Amino acid sequence: MMLKSVTESFATTIHGLKAGHLTDRIIQRSKRMILDTLGAGFLGTSTEVFHKASQYSKIYSSNITSTVWGRPDIRLPPTYAAFVNGVAIHSMDFDDTWHPATHPSGAVLPVLTALAEALPRSPKFSGLDMLLAFNVGIEVQGRLLHFAKEANDIPKRFHPPSVVGTLGSAAAASKFLGLSSTKCQEALAIAVSHAGAPMANAATQTKPLHIGNAAKHGIEAAFLAMLGLQGNKQVLDLEAGFGAFYANYSPKVLPNLDSYSWLLDQQDVAFKHFPAHLSTHWVADAAASVRKNLVAETALLPIDYIKRIVLRIPNVQYVNRPFPDSEHEARHSFQYVACAMLLDAGITVASFHECQINRPQVRELLSKVELEYPPDNLPSFNTLYCEISVTFKDGATFTHRSDTFYGHWRKPLSQEDLEEKFRANASKMLSCDMVESLIKTVKNLEDLEDCSVLTTLLKGPSPPEVASNSSAYNNSITNLS
Repeated sequence: MMLKSVTESFATTIHGLKAGHLTDRIIQRSKRMILDTLGAGFLGTSTEVFHKASQYSKIYSSNITSTVWGRPDIRLPPTYAAFVNGVAIHSMDFDDTWHPATHPSGAVLPVLTALAEALPRSPKFSGLDMLLAFNVGIEVQGRLLHFAKEANDIPKRFHPPSVVGTLGSAAAASKFLGLSSTKCQEALAIAVSHAGAPMANAATQTKPLHIGNAAKHGIEAAFLAMLGLQGNKQVLDLEAGFGAFYANYSPKVLPNLDSYSWLLDQQDVAFKHFPAHLSTHWVADAAASVRKNLVAETALLPIDYIKRIVLRIPNVQYVNRPFPDSEHEARHSFQYVACAMLLDAGITVASFHECQINRPQVRELLSKVELEYPPDNLPSFNTLYCEISVTFKDGATFTHRSDTFYGHWRKPLSQEDLEEKFRANASKMLSCDMVESLIKTVKNLEDLEDCSVLTTLLKGPSPPEVASNSSAYNNSITNLS
């Protein structure tokens, strides 16, 4: 019997998985991911990058349209609704993070909500259909980051969601649309030609486009496969195919997809407390503990008496930004997050407004920060740590090390706190009643017979409310500029 190629094995599994393969743990974990991702998306509709992406996308029109979450005044073709919602999800870097290192949900969920709303189907797409396709999209990303050791090289060169997220999006769309194994294989091949974005655009307004593009291109790959477009049937096996994203690539052990076990069953995801790169959450946790030793909770930090601040961190260069000039740079700055936590005793969405970044107290404190890279502190979300030492001019030094933080997969958020995060994020665009209805709907997603119940809620407020919110957004942009 001829062994299947890696590409064929992935396609066979995508096609063959059924709702009965989902475990209770998978269902519960993925519903948490979905709720958190929706919240990040609603909040992200207030950002400048979302505004630019949505304005651009309005040049496209179609008889078939889908909702932009929380914005009933904007309806777009499914591919562009997925694109804009994906951009919103990652616009503040507030979305979930997985180990293997990627943002798994943002590339997948917008695909499914766009397709569920736009495409007629009998019977209707159910909540269980959505959960299955969502988890197929998540699983494909994890498998691609696991089956070759060279996958560890991807974050050194490419933003992982732009690589594996694109294929996960194509897999989820293929599953949701009921594509055959052959068509799934073609969709993966097409998606590889859409994949990849350089890490150089981290900490810029372009980075959120990586998630949006992954979502959009996944739908496009599935649609083109349905129309008969063909690609290389061994695209995942070849160095000239998916191996282009790896250094020194050669296919390793074929993933054992026949005796199936879900990666998400074994490894939970991290949910962030504030909108910034995940590694900065270790710095914030350590800085919060040190601050408690320095001053009372509401007292001002005695900046003039601080001589130096040492951060012992992993060597992740794109999160080394000594004097960030924009909100996106600040979200990717060990130094800024440490100083903001020391000054303010907390990090919030507002912490990354430019008026906060450019405070004289922040700039003075940033000038006192030094970095050290302990050789045992490797840049892996599963093992890294952060240590901060604050030394006063009299020689007194206060030090704290954080090996994890609340929200990490080793220390997951409670369901109560996850829902509170969603309320805080979604309430920027939705009424309290709609927020609570969404929480309830997602909580019971596996029992939902028709996904239109969910997609209707995602449309958000009535048009008069939208006009008011849009005016408030435009005023806030004017005030910041």
